[in-house]
Amino acid sequence: MRKRPYAPINNEISIMVIDDEQGIIDSVSALLQRNGYASKGFINPMDGLEELSQSHYDLLILDYFMEPLHGDAVVEMIRKTNKELYILLLTGHKDLAPPLSTIKALDIQAYCEKSDRLDQLLLLVESGIKSIGQMRTIQKFRDGLNSILGAVPKIYQLQPIGNILEEILRQILPLVNSKDAFILIDDLAESGNANKSIFRGIGAYHVPINRFTEMLDPIMMENIGFARTNGKRVEMENGTIFPLENEYLNSIGVLYVEGQHSTEGTQLLALYANQAASSINNAFLHSLVNIKNDELNQTYAQLKTRYMDTIEVLRLAVDAKDVYTRGHSDRVAYYATKLGRALSLTGTDLENLRIAGYFHDIGKIGTSDDILLKSDTLEHGEYEEIKKHPLKGAHILSAVSMFQDVVPLVRQHHERIDGEGYPDGLKGDQINYLARIISIADAFDAMTSDRHYRSQLSLQAAIRQLEQGAGTQFDAEMVRVFLKMLQADEDLKKNVTAPDFLR
Repeated sequence: MRKRPYAPINNEISIMVIDDEQGIIDSVSALLQRNGYASKGFINPMDGLEELSQSHYDLLILDYFMEPLHGDAVVEMIRKTNKELYILLLTGHKDLAPPLSTIKALDIQAYCEKSDRLDQLLLLVESGIKSIGQMRTIQKFRDGLNSILGAVPKIYQLQPIGNILEEILRQILPLVNSKDAFILIDDLAESGNANKSIFRGIGAYHVPINRFTEMLDPIMMENIGFARTNGKRVEMENGTIFPLENEYLNSIGVLYVEGQHSTEGTQLLALYANQAASSINNAFLHSLVNIKNDELNQTYAQLKTRYMDTIEVLRLAVDAKDVYTRGHSDRVAYYATKLGRALSLTGTDLENLRIAGYFHDIGKIGTSDDILLKSDTLEHGEYEEIKKHPLKGAHILSAVSMFQDVVPLVRQHHERIDGEGYPDGLKGDQINYLARIISIADAFDAMTSDRHYRSQLSLQAAIRQLEQGAGTQFDAEMVRVFLKMLQADEDLKKNVTAPDFLR
């Protein structure tokens, strides 16, 4: 008869067997080993008690009638110092079992009759192991929550915001046995809405700002933005991003902790993230930012410059993918700012149009070249993939607060006045005013440029397309102003038809 193969030994569970019959110990040990559990057996209960006093065990299988001590006496001695050990009592016959009152008083979790069939014993052992696992989870939560509560006085102390952030990171890592983490938050000190961000890292992320931005690949940037935009944690292959929100559920930043975390570990981190957000918000609300203003401004400037550099690299990478669209984002920025001026916009609005024009297609960084460079009609699935780029781009720019005014423009530049656009199906005035400008600039440059799937349209054909789309795809008044501007600006018309215009 073919023997059943032994299961791999589970070294996380330690089991002891005490019985004054060696045959019983051998039978139980063999049963446990076949099912993946190692055990240690003792004939003399005093020897077992000595071992328990020196080493940790999770489960004890104990005979009731033994010499020189009965099982209940052994349990009574154990419970004086060990309340956690799971005890399964073996009896020769149910009539010889200790009374229920004794079982309850000594906190004996189960008992089982001895027999030739060990199925019942195995079921009780498996049940005990599940209970042990649950108790470990409860203990981990209890320890973690105690750690969080113990950290509250430290992170609420009147101290510089940089110190608070570092204290949060130091407190959080032991909860999940991680070494690497970072916090990226907004500066809320200026009217609660400053377009500035602060970074602090620990472990692998305890690096200068320029090194930190180099560590942010497009997927990480997109996921940071997703967590901030949606208020949901993002579990990545190598770590988890937790959104930080104030009491009004407005995003103030993110916390990233590297490593694979258990369910309970992730839940503890989520609890701690909430506490951290409250502490950070409290610090700003009470004007406790004791870092010198010039030091903070230098930090903001460095992060802004380095993140802008990173975004620019991604933008150029998108342009470099396709010779036909090279220079497209520069031209969209050019047309958008020209139209913005014609609409009497100034200052910040024009700057946001320029930046949005440069970065409106940055979400295509993760799109397959097979789709971007396809000359045939896109299949449904391919088109759906292309339609994701406004949302991806918005998430990448949402990672830091300095782009918060540009994000809606990038997200909405493919929305239509009639509500048939994407990704959100907005219509009319629901679409950001500046996004409607980007939409016209983007479409006009696409019409007047060569593409894989068609040659460029003539200037007159492009004008007809804009006129036909006015009121459905495009804002009708903006189309009117754009076409009037185009007719009046001879240099602009020359630029449109120039083969080397921003290419």
